Amino acid sequence: MTGGTGTVDEASATPEASATSRPVVARFDHVSMVFEGNTAVDDLSLDIYEGEFFSLLGPSGCGKTTSLRMLGGFEEPTRGRIFLAGKDVTFQAPYTRDVNTVFQSYALFPHLDVFENVAFGLRRRRTSKADVKRRVGEILEIVDLPNFERRRPNQLSGGQQQRVALARALVNEPSLLLLDEPMSALDAKLRRQMQVELKRIQTRVGITFLYVTHDQEEAMTMSDRLAVMRHGRIEGIGSPQEIYDSPTTEFVATFLGASNLLAGNVTGVEGSIATVTLTHGWSVRVGVGRLPEARVGTPVKVGVRPEKISLGTGAAAPGSDHNSLRGRVKVSTFTGVGNQYLVEMPWGTDVTVYAQNIGEATAPRSGEEVVLTWPIEHTFAVRPMASGSTEDETNTGDNDE
Repeated sequence: MTGGTGTVDEASATPEASATSRPVVARFDHVSMVFEGNTAVDDLSLDIYEGEFFSLLGPSGCGKTTSLRMLGGFEEPTRGRIFLAGKDVTFQAPYTRDVNTVFQSYALFPHLDVFENVAFGLRRRRTSKADVKRRVGEILEIVDLPNFERRRPNQLSGGQQQRVALARALVNEPSLLLLDEPMSALDAKLRRQMQVELKRIQTRVGITFLYVTHDQEEAMTMSDRLAVMRHGRIEGIGSPQEIYDSPTTEFVATFLGASNLLAGNVTGVEGSIATVTLTHGWSVRVGVGRLPEARVGTPVKVGVRPEKISLGTGAAAPGSDHNSLRGRVKVSTFTGVGNQYLVEMPWGTDVTVYAQNIGEATAPRSGEEVVLTWPIEHTFAVRPMASGSTEDETNTGDNDE
């Protein structure tokens, strides 16, 4: 690794991504960060494309905030290089980078009104008074705060303060906006409203957003792509639907939404379909392309999302394109929008099922025997997590330092 600035080697990092025609705005090239012997980010390589809303998602301590801080210039990596628009900025100061940051605390100036908070960066750049007035007015319209120019931060709600912080960052028209858990201080209802609002704003201004969060709903709602991080590494990357429907690891399957995971071994491969015999003798089928390794004897955990499963009380066998298991309803809970069931398998494992409330059938009751069926195409398989990986990896808080 060398210091200073330079350009990306054409052989290793072209400005165009192979998977998209959009230019690469930001690139992590084998970046690592070690704090006092502890690895916070471990050999991270990642491209973020122009105009996309990209989220780094993961539990506390996974390295997502450290990654954002390195991209913003607030931390220097121990190893690797960081590029912005093809230029090596690894050791450049934050103020020299075409990047702005919105922090958890918003960091508004309490003694300045909304107009002057938003205009602060423009005035530092010696922008003309006419342009300052025009650009501040335009960005306040975009964030839906017209006529708030003369209010002070303490006269605003939490959501309004967040939008002022966003306007202040966007008015300078950076090539990349970094957002570090900006909605963590808002209540649940306002957070949901702001998720839609933030995506609307990003789509309208067209600036690339890198968003750091521990909240799965936020990442799923707003992102064009997201990366799930664990122990400083990316365990899964893709669109929200790709990551949700086809998780690449057991951790991703359990962190991003609810999953039913059943341990077993691959016992047969025929064409595009593999058979997995579960620990207690039952068998399910999964597409070969969704196996970590299509080889007989490979240990796997077969997964299916709770909402993909249908519950029935009849004895009819499913079609050849479905998997089927039998069990007994252990708990039945009405949630308003649907029913949630905990179904106990004959060998003692519980399977969770979500059924939408569409009023077409009588809900099975606790103690009733049921048949669980779901399409083979909605079945995935992951390699079992290494034994001993039982550390607390909840989705609350974020202390990557």
